[in-house]
Amino acid sequence: MLAKPLTLSAPGKAILHGEHAVVHGKAALAVALNLRTFLQIRPSNNGKVLICLPNIGTSLNWETVQLRTLLRAFSDGLDESKSPSPEQMDALKEFAGITTGLSTTESLATLAFLYLYLSISAKYGQIPSVEIVVWSELPIGAGLGSSAAYSVCLAAALLTACGAIGCPLEEEKSVVRWPEEELDLINRWAFRGEQVIHGKPSGVDNSVATWGGVLRFQSGKITSLKRVPTLRILLTNTKVSRSTKILVAGVKDKILKFPAIMNPVLASIDAISQECENVLEAMAESPSQEYYPVLEELFDINQHHLNVVGVGHSSLDNVCRVTATHGLHSKLTGAGGGGCAITLLRPDTDPLMVEAVRQDLSACGFECWETSIGVPGICLHSLSSLKAEVLHVFNSA
Repeated sequence: MLAKPLTLSAPGKAILHGEHAVVHGKAALAVALNLRTFLQIRPSNNGKVLICLPNIGTSLNWETVQLRTLLRAFSDGLDESKSPSPEQMDALKEFAGITTGLSTTESLATLAFLYLYLSISAKYGQIPSVEIVVWSELPIGAGLGSSAAYSVCLAAALLTACGAIGCPLEEEKSVVRWPEEELDLINRWAFRGEQVIHGKPSGVDNSVATWGGVLRFQSGKITSLKRVPTLRILLTNTKVSRSTKILVAGVKDKILKFPAIMNPVLASIDAISQECENVLEAMAESPSQEYYPVLEELFDINQHHLNVVGVGHSSLDNVCRVTATHGLHSKLTGAGGGGCAITLLRPDTDPLMVEAVRQDLSACGFECWETSIGVPGICLHSLSSLKAEVLHVFNSA
């Protein structure tokens, strides 16, 4: 059981190559993004379970007695091997007083928490009175895996609190990870949280948040690349909203209309993913600057392909144009039609130049972060390893 506060974090997700082609059976490379979601869980003796979500201005609490009553009604059929049932979701909505549609961020975050709390308690014994604070560096709804990072953090924290998995943090280590079999358990439970939020998720986002690094996804099969480098990037959010469903349907229509033209484009995107995978594995074996021109050219080719399949946008063209004036290479990441773009930075890229690019992108009305990809998945942290901003959030909550 939980004897002291624990702090953990999980990364976001970006698609490096293969977006849209993956819908048609081709490979995609998903990477762990070092904009992270942080969770702190603390033991409490006030007889309540509290969850505080500062990003969305939400704080909720329930008496453990109330949850115990609900738990008895839920004890049958709650298991990480089973999807959430409509009856279970209706009962959770009624308990939480959620009467409107299942679309608000607060409602979905609440339901995912309650489902995981009750499911894990049903299997491993009720989690005692705790206080949980979750804060994220990730923008919500930008296609960067914010809900998966939330679900992975919740699953890891609750499984640790009830003793289902260990607490590997040692005094002399600032950041540690769980062993593989426990990460697998975290991932399975996190997928259930993602089902509560999204209905039918692919499992890619929670797998990236759990395992980190780079994952290859093709025809429902997810495999982790064994050794990958960490790459510097600029991540730009154009703030242009888009419908993934409409974009996916548009690509499908274009393939049906021009199969002899579009199928070779998809095959080329697939080859880009494979070539990038080969380059990343070579970089991990023998780090060298000589690989960067290849990665940059793959960015350029793939961005042109994504425009051809119809998921470009003038805002993304602007990102590519602004970064190209500084000698940098960019592509959209995710659904396209707006949303986010990634720009590759070489290890020796001048920080002053990076700042100039950020200012130019901000002047376009975009939001921009310098970060990295290929980073570790879910981790336990000592307080000394946390940034001042994260500590401030936890101390203020």
